Amino acid sequence: MKPTPEPVYLNRRQFLIGLGLTATAAATGCAPSGVGTPGGSGGPEQALAAWKRLYPAARNLRYTLDRPLTDEAAAGRYNNFYEFGADKGAVGRLARRFPWYPWQVEVTGLVARPRVWDIDELVRTMPLEERLYRHRCVEAWAMAVPWTGFPLKALIEKAEPLSAARYVRLVSFHRPALAPGQAMQDWYPWPYYEALRLDEAMHELTLLATGIYGHPLPMQHGAPIRLVTPWKYGFKSIKSIARIEFVDRQPPTFWNDVAPAEYGLEANVDPSVPHPRWSQAMERLIDTGQLVPTAPFNGYGELVAGLYV
Repeated sequence: MKPTPEPVYLNRRQFLIGLGLTATAAATGCAPSGVGTPGGSGGPEQALAAWKRLYPAARNLRYTLDRPLTDEAAAGRYNNFYEFGADKGAVGRLARRFPWYPWQVEVTGLVARPRVWDIDELVRTMPLEERLYRHRCVEAWAMAVPWTGFPLKALIEKAEPLSAARYVRLVSFHRPALAPGQAMQDWYPWPYYEALRLDEAMHELTLLATGIYGHPLPMQHGAPIRLVTPWKYGFKSIKSIARIEFVDRQPPTFWNDVAPAEYGLEANVDPSVPHPRWSQAMERLIDTGQLVPTAPFNGYGELVAGLYV
């Protein structure tokens, strides 16, 4: 199978760009953790408009698919984002008004150059490109999407980790007044936090995504910036990142703390190792319902298997 033909996809995404974003600068009166002042001049609306014009980015043809792209509407209405509740179908609606812009990302810890990045400057500074990736949820559903972003490695190199740094810890926002899942599920240890080994974070596949389907990320996909690690289960790909911290010891991770028997630090896609409550041998494509075999490392073994020998 092949991804959507290029002319069809380009025409569609240009149309979507013309529609613009929802949940934009009108909601910037509140300033949740991770939200800061916009970069550039002219105010948040002008800065956001300039940011939109960065999309679509050129596609990196190194990263291809063996299946069609998932229908964008299907990908946008089936989302795990517990900050907005456990109902996948309701996340898009509940997240729509979250004030994700302006936004800041703090880079801190064992680095020579800590700093706080305004999202505008970060996106304009980094080498944006589009990549077609497979995405595999630990719940055994899957999709194939065109992410736009930049390698996490590019940001790491600007931060200049110290020799003691061994892990990268990533933290999302905490605003229960604006994120109903955080308010209603207060037994979870908010804010969401994840981690990678430094070599995993530096790998060429590891992407900080700021867009999808040729436009900036909508909130249900983790606006304005999220992690994408396509060879790992989806819960590793933390959304709405507010802080990136370099540490010398293995840090805890959210789902491992909540259910240590079910979710580990590594979380590489492995069809031979079942989840305690279901098999991982097959996956369901969310737009067609088709069941297909799960590939080791989600099909990226040629690139990443060497990290685990």
